[in-house]
Amino acid sequence: MDRRSFLQAAAVASAASCLPSAVAAAPDPPRFRKSLKWNMVGDKSGSLAESFEKLKACGFEGLEPNLSEVKDPAEWLEASRSTGLHIDCIVSPQLDGIEQAIDLCKRLGGDSILTVARYDVSKPFADNWKRCVEIIRAAAPHAERQGVKILVENVWATFLISALDMQRFIDEIAHPFVGVHYDVGNVVRWGVAEHWVEVLGSRIGKLDVKEYSLPKAMKEGMAKGFDTPLGEGSIKWDAVRSELDKIGLTGWAAAEMRSGDWEYLADVAKRMDKVLGNV
Repeated sequence: MDRRSFLQAAAVASAASCLPSAVAAAPDPPRFRKSLKWNMVGDKSGSLAESFEKLKACGFEGLEPNLSEVKDPAEWLEASRSTGLHIDCIVSPQLDGIEQAIDLCKRLGGDSILTVARYDVSKPFADNWKRCVEIIRAAAPHAERQGVKILVENVWATFLISALDMQRFIDEIAHPFVGVHYDVGNVVRWGVAEHWVEVLGSRIGKLDVKEYSLPKAMKEGMAKGFDTPLGEGSIKWDAVRSELDKIGLTGWAAAEMRSGDWEYLADVAKRMDKVLGNV
């Protein structure tokens, strides 16, 4: 190498060494985008936009309100656009309201609704199953036209309390815009959180994140099991993450826990990052 070539190469190397590390190797984005249920916000004293700004400051990117909570869709849309906080999902706990929820979700810029296949204990099991399948199947084409997925949550007040039941239920509907909004904490009473991921696989569209303590539930009552800080209960989050890795799930994960002040919500966001492997 002659002297001129050597000096040129040295200059290039020196310039490269001065580049910021962010340019040289940009960090990977978080695997999961953090959302939360609107009823977790304990302080609603300010405007909707002010609450949205505070949620962003706490570390959240999204929000999931209940259908009944959105009284003025235009106000919600403006607050979302002005702050950059996404309304990624609308919660519609009753099957009879899912088409309305789909339309609202589309209007507010979301991509899914959360619904529940509820169990009417006064009717035969098979009738409950058939009714829920038929309602969701009938709404699925409308969901596809709107670009909004129907995601069924696993909850206590339902007959879908095993992973195999949920798998069969979704497969019987057999529509690409119908899947599962998997609540990690809700299964611990009857099952193992990571096993549900293994069984449901790609049927899972989004996550609900909460903790559950079996010892606390046994001592104080089943519902008390949820009164446990995220990451300090019976869920083996490392095993859950391992199964989520296998199915390649990314996207939205929503906190669904008790309400609290802004400091509490910021702590929830940090705990979510830890249990979800974002940090």
